[in-house]
Amino acid sequence: MGGCDKQGFPMKQGVLTPGRVRLLLHRGWSLLFTVIQTWFMIAILLEFVGENDLPGLTDTEKPRMRGPKRATKIRKLFNLSKEDDVRKYVNTYRRTFTTKSGKKVSKAPKIQRLVTPLTLQRKRARIA
Repeated sequence: MGGCDKQGFPMKQGVLTPGRVRLLLHRGWSLLFTVIQTWFMIAILLEFVGENDLPGLTDTEKPRMRGPKRATKIRKLFNLSKEDDVRKYVNTYRRTFTTKSGKKVSKAPKIQRLVTPLTLQRKRARIA
């Protein structure tokens, strides 16, 4: 719940790192800011961008591995109206691969909160 360990490092709840970190605390504040070296390195990398691309790292565009699953967020991403079919746009991040037996299989995420005739039927039955 607080205090210091044997080496004098402060122990505070909410520090979600396995190692020790230096806490920047204002005098009298219980608000907690953590500085972790990896965040610091990321900030430095983002600040200094050179003129040339790094081969194999920044010269190629990689498609997004995952996209939104919720129907309204898919609509927001692709700027769709309520009448448009959301299921057609999930195919943009569908993965195709071959199984161990050599069969081609494709996977797409299940769309959450999708209003279908079946969900409307269940809602009517629940209300009645």
